[in-house]
Amino acid sequence: MVPDPDPDGKRLQDPLVYEERFWSRGVLRVAGVDEVGRGPLAGPVVAAAVVLPRGCRIEGATDSKQLSGIRRETLSREITERAAAVGIGAASVREIETLNIAGATALAVRRALEGLDPPPDHVVVDGRPMRRLQWTHDAVVGGDARIHSVACASIVAKVCRDRLMRRLAARYPAYGWETNVGYGTPKHMEALRQFGPSPHHRRTFGGVQLELEV
Repeated sequence: MVPDPDPDGKRLQDPLVYEERFWSRGVLRVAGVDEVGRGPLAGPVVAAAVVLPRGCRIEGATDSKQLSGIRRETLSREITERAAAVGIGAASVREIETLNIAGATALAVRRALEGLDPPPDHVVVDGRPMRRLQWTHDAVVGGDARIHSVACASIVAKVCRDRLMRRLAARYPAYGWETNVGYGTPKHMEALRQFGPSPHHRRTFGGVQLELEV
């Protein structure tokens, strides 16, 4: 693992410090990777991989959780337009149930990376090392707030998954997925108690299991 890009835990003044370490050595295709959807009770886990051209800054891009939905949508469009490459991968509820959430997350990340053509020269993921990921990679805790390409990936992944959950909400309106995107809000839990789980619920997750046992 490379040295922590921001050892004091603060937002880098220059968001491209991490990438520039590689660009300056001729390693130009640096893929920042992040995923969204590990915690919800329903829906897939989605990952995005973003390769930025050298020197490309997306103004306002940071950890997607710190942004409004409208701002994420705007930034996601800009990232997609300006990035050298964007890959998106997902793992279904069935794959989550079969592989567990860690294995399914690694699968989604792998699929996102496989969507990059040509493949990246270097990979950095948000969080801790992923033992099941079949790519050599750096892992940086809080990378979505500290590494520009990872921040961009977090935004693209979040927008993609939220859109998918809104589409599913039209088919399963009782659960409130258009606003809770599958997380266990009171409305979602009440709907689980009243109607039971949908085909898109993760039945091995504790919140769903509790409602099935009632």
